[in-house]
Amino acid sequence: MHTVITGGAGLIGSHLARKLAVDGGKVTVIDNLSTGFRANLAETETNPNVTLRIADVTDRSAFDDLGDVDSIVHLACPAAPAMYMSMPIETLRAGSAGSMNALTCAAATGARIILASSSDVYGDTAEHPQVESSRGAIDPIGPRSAYEIAKMFTEAAAVNFHRAHNVRAGVIRPFNVYGPGMWGGDSRVVPAFCSAALAGETLHLHGGTQTRSLLYVADAVTAICSMLEHDTFGPVNVGSQEEVSILDLATKIIELAGAGSVEVTEGRAQDAPSRCPDMCRADVVLNWEPRVSLDEGLARTLDWMRAHQAGPAAFEVAA
Repeated sequence: MHTVITGGAGLIGSHLARKLAVDGGKVTVIDNLSTGFRANLAETETNPNVTLRIADVTDRSAFDDLGDVDSIVHLACPAAPAMYMSMPIETLRAGSAGSMNALTCAAATGARIILASSSDVYGDTAEHPQVESSRGAIDPIGPRSAYEIAKMFTEAAAVNFHRAHNVRAGVIRPFNVYGPGMWGGDSRVVPAFCSAALAGETLHLHGGTQTRSLLYVADAVTAICSMLEHDTFGPVNVGSQEEVSILDLATKIIELAGAGSVEVTEGRAQDAPSRCPDMCRADVVLNWEPRVSLDEGLARTLDWMRAHQAGPAAFEVAA
C-alpha cells in the first residue's frame, strides 16, 4: 500500500509515516519544511520504502509522478499559534490550494484521502462538549482566523469533491494533539510548559481555569489509520474526554519534570476557548478511543524533550 502524507515532517505526520513504514507500507512524505523538521524523520527516512519529497503542497507539481497511490493523508498546515499567526497567508494557502491539490490527486488516482481539520472549526462556541453537528462560532477577522478559516475551507473542499467527483474523502477533527516530536520553540501549551519546566523557569498563568482536552500523538495516528480503513466521510472528532485545566496541566508537568514553578495571576488569558470533544461518532463509526493517559503521555513527551534539548538541527538526517 502506497500512502502519501502531506506535512509528514510535522508532529502527527512523522509518527504516521513511521507506523506505516514499520508495518511494511510504502510512504511518500511531502513537506516544504517551513514548520516541520526533517529531524522528525531521522529514523524513518532511512527506510527504503520511505521517500521525502521537499515541496510545497500549494504547488500542483508537488503531486506529480507519484505512481500508484492507495491513500493520502493531508496534514500540511502550520498548526502552532505562533506559526500560523506569523504565516497567515501561507496557512490560508495550505488549507485552500493545498487541500484542493491533494483532493485533485485523490480524484485522479482513486485513493482514499483523509484530511485533517481541527477542533478550531468550532470557534468560540458555548456548546460543551463539542459535537460534530455543531455549526460553531468563527470570527473571520479574529486573531486565529487564518487557521480557523483554512480548516473550514479544507472541510468544504473535501465534502464537495466527495459529492461532485465521488472522491473517497474523510475528515477528522483532532483536538490538541501532543507528544514526542514537539520541539522546544513550539508555542502550543504542552511543549511550551514542558520547555519552561525543564529549564527550571516559572510558568506564568492568567487565571488558569480554562481547560484543554489533550490527545497523545500515538492515539491520533491510530484514529487516522482507522479512518483510512473505513468509508465514512465524517467529520469525526478525534480527542480525549480527559479534560484538564491549564493550572492542573502546569502543575502536572512541573511534578513530572521535577523542576520549574507556577505563578497564577488574576484574569483570563486571551487564547483558545475551552475544548472537549463529544466522542460518540468515533466510538460508533471507528470503534476507536484514546488509550494513553494524560500522565503517561506527558511523561513520554518530557523524556523526549529532555533528550532533544539541543534542537532539531542536531538530529537532522544527511541530505
